[in-house]
Amino acid sequence: MKKPCIYLLTNKNNTVIYIGVTSNLIKRVYEHKSGKHNGFSHRYNCDKLVYFEQFSTMDEAIAREKQLKAGSRKRKENLINLENPDWLDLAEGWVFDF
Repeated sequence: MKKPCIYLLTNKNNTVIYIGVTSNLIKRVYEHKSGKHNGFSHRYNCDKLVYFEQFSTMDEAIAREKQLKAGSRKRKENLINLENPDWLDLAEGWVFDF
C-alpha cells in the first residue's frame, strides 16, 4: 500500500486519537504497533488503525492531515463512525514482513 495516506490511530480504550500521514501505510502501522518511535502515539499506546484515506499526491495527504488536526475530536469521531462504527483495528490480520 505505497500511496500517500492519512491515518487515524487510537488506543485500546478509544480515548486518544492520533493523526498521521505516510507514503507507506503498512510499514508505518507496523512501526506504531512495534513501538519503533518514542513519540505521542507510543506514549499514549495508539496502535489501533481505525481510519485511513488514500491520495494521489503527498501534498493532498498533508493538506488533509492539517485539516483533520485543526478539527474537533467530535469531527474525528464522526469520520471514524461513518466508516468503522465499531472502531475495529483495520490492520487486524495484516502480515508485517519487513
